Amino acid sequence: MKLKMRTNLLVTAAAVALVTMLPIAGLAGDTIKIGVAGAHSGDLASYGIPTVNAAKLVADELNAKGGINGKKVELLIEDDVCKPEVATNSATKLVSQGVDAVIGHICSGATKSALPIYKAAGVILISPSATNPELTQSGDYPNFFRTIASDDMQAKAEVDYALNVLGVKKIAVIHDKGDYGKGLAEFAKGFIEKSGKGEVVLFEGVTPGAVDYSAIVQKVRQAKADAVIFGGYHPEASKIVSMMRKKRMDTVFLSDDGVKDDTFIKVAGKDAEGVYATGPKDNSKNPVAQAAIAAHKKAYNSDPGAFFESAYSAALAIMNAIEKADSTEIAAVTKAGPTDQRYRDVHSSAELCAPGPDFRLSPFSRIDS
Repeated sequence: MKLKMRTNLLVTAAAVALVTMLPIAGLAGDTIKIGVAGAHSGDLASYGIPTVNAAKLVADELNAKGGINGKKVELLIEDDVCKPEVATNSATKLVSQGVDAVIGHICSGATKSALPIYKAAGVILISPSATNPELTQSGDYPNFFRTIASDDMQAKAEVDYALNVLGVKKIAVIHDKGDYGKGLAEFAKGFIEKSGKGEVVLFEGVTPGAVDYSAIVQKVRQAKADAVIFGGYHPEASKIVSMMRKKRMDTVFLSDDGVKDDTFIKVAGKDAEGVYATGPKDNSKNPVAQAAIAAHKKAYNSDPGAFFESAYSAALAIMNAIEKADSTEIAAVTKAGPTDQRYRDVHSSAELCAPGPDFRLSPFSRIDS
């Protein structure tokens, strides 16, 4: 593990060294290059593809009106498969292509890995779905913004709902060992312990991609947990829930926006009933959201997937900020909108006239998007 960690650090350091020798992007070119980085293939593609679609819709609409201050928007799309080691390569490639700004990355681990490369190159980044709190709250990345609430907010919503609405007492907290899942689980554990109402009877990580999760399910049973709070993504969650139901366990299952996806329902089937997950508020009455969803249906003949609305918001925000600033430099784009620290988490560097990132808990049988 130490060797692997050291290798990853060397790869990141090499990538940062490379991009510092590359020209910093600006408005000097014929087009404004916007990168779109995320999982566009693999198990988590259902998170990344809606972001690509959202960026295309916003860019097409802007280009039809003449672009940004007379320059057309050009999208550079990179697939990082939500893997940190691939994300560094994606970021380096985008910087080498002269990218002016990036929408993405999608997963927290990939985003954290890529951020030093963008920072060194002076490229601003806005994510619709990377929720790890440190990405904004550490202050290490002044070039990073997001249009989604952070994991501490999600964990608080899950714990409050479990204790105060569902009335559970004994909670097993499980995670996928990643920056996203483990971080959220640690927040959940802390909130439970501070509440004085519940008890963490199990705190453990699982290995992503495993075929069999019977061992962790058995531990949940032995701990006599009333509920499970899971930090991670839908591939692992669907397997764990299905195995629990197969063993006739009626333990309540709560999770995060990494599970709030149609793919979870398709894989888990009837076992998805009764599962709870944090996710953005219902924006069905928001005119911008209505127009965006209608545009997606017209262009792709399907309903948009996970994070589409926050991705559409991110695309609007970054492109509006660049237009307002008439620049792609981080300082100028940041000044184009609110500079209060809280906007790094819940808005963006530009005025966000699109769906908001307020979180609430919803049963999967009544998905709110």
